Amino acid sequence: MAQKPNILFFFTDDQRFDTLHGLGNPEIQTPNMDRLVHEGTSFSDAYIMGGSCPAVCMPSRAMLMTGRTLYHLDDCGQGIPPEHELLGETLRRAGYRTFGTGKWHNGTASYARSFTDGASIFFGGMNDHWRVPVADYDPSGEYPESARYQHEGVHSSDLFCGEAARFIREYDDERPFFAYVSFMAPHDPRETHQRYHDLYDPEHIELPPNFLSEHPFDNGELRVRDELLAGFPRDPEEIKHHIAEYYAMITHADAQMGVVMDALRERGLYENTIILFAGDNGLALGQHGLMGKQSCYDHSVHVPLVMAGPGIPVGQSCDVLCYLLDIYPTLCDLVDVAIPMSVEGMSLLPAIESCESGRESLFFGYRDLHRAVRERRWKLIEYVVQGQRTTQLFDLENDPYEMDNLADKPEQQRTLKRLRTRLMNWRRDLGDDREREAAFWHGYTD
Repeated sequence: MAQKPNILFFFTDDQRFDTLHGLGNPEIQTPNMDRLVHEGTSFSDAYIMGGSCPAVCMPSRAMLMTGRTLYHLDDCGQGIPPEHELLGETLRRAGYRTFGTGKWHNGTASYARSFTDGASIFFGGMNDHWRVPVADYDPSGEYPESARYQHEGVHSSDLFCGEAARFIREYDDERPFFAYVSFMAPHDPRETHQRYHDLYDPEHIELPPNFLSEHPFDNGELRVRDELLAGFPRDPEEIKHHIAEYYAMITHADAQMGVVMDALRERGLYENTIILFAGDNGLALGQHGLMGKQSCYDHSVHVPLVMAGPGIPVGQSCDVLCYLLDIYPTLCDLVDVAIPMSVEGMSLLPAIESCESGRESLFFGYRDLHRAVRERRWKLIEYVVQGQRTTQLFDLENDPYEMDNLADKPEQQRTLKRLRTRLMNWRRDLGDDREREAAFWHGYTD
């Protein structure tokens, strides 16, 4: 019986969908991410479902690791209850050794259920990249605070990828492995080695077409932590510096991905390893006058997703609508493992095989403030802030930067009504009726 393929999963923090050179961004250098694009299949319309708290990465990572939808998590994903079977648990049961390193934002108990091995584990959301408080792998699963320590002066991307490369180089087990490499980059503080900053001169950075000095209305989160990282109104030169630093961190993370991929080649494991790369959410950095990820605009919910390896077509781009939570059942199908009943995601294997099978629409939500739905062409965003509703309707085919609000156009009222009906259907299907989010729907009709 042939051994199942290994799985190597790179997961970055705050990396937006349009930050790969190989997918159309000429300003950024990402040779290793580009190599995966050329060697595998990229999903141009991959999204997260949104977030139920300002730390959007916490529910995003919980959805990824459980394959569950936003309102079927336990609270915001601080922990994962036993009845929600984790990806690592499923692969362990199927005979995989499971290794994790880097950021884990969903509690120590869920980590212990997921992994048989690990190193330099960061239980938290953000920190100084040069002084990350990490824990060694603890077979007991306790991970007490007293066991945390720092690799002083070692950047988080170097640390986590170094641990993953060491695990691969020293691997001597006949079982296949699942290695999860979870970056803190390019989350702020946006600091890395000077040689990467030197690659990006802020004066030569282009502002995005939808740059604004301020958001056009109160979205309920204009002073959340992320928004305070730049001054008000937004200054174009300051935003260019932020983008340059963002790109520098991504290029550094890319280089460290190359270190891990080289370790696979050195061990002769590259050809029998499924390699995934994705980001946990996007980031505005000046778009729509925002800085963070606390919105339903594409810059906040649209993420990169690339898969390469056995069973995955080479050089293919799929534009099917999908979620990160679809990765879990997709991996199960790729390695012939049964998908647990607790998983709600949709396997992308049919899309990988034909690039035709996908979702008709996607839902997005943020706290009790924003809800959105998108089809292939159209996107509706609804806001309810202090009882005041604001509606946006975008034609993504002709307005991909979401700049021209068509909600008040008489000729678009039929489209608006259809999308509102879709939004209400999604609400029913997802169980978007938790008390914390109920304020949004008060008085809302389709």
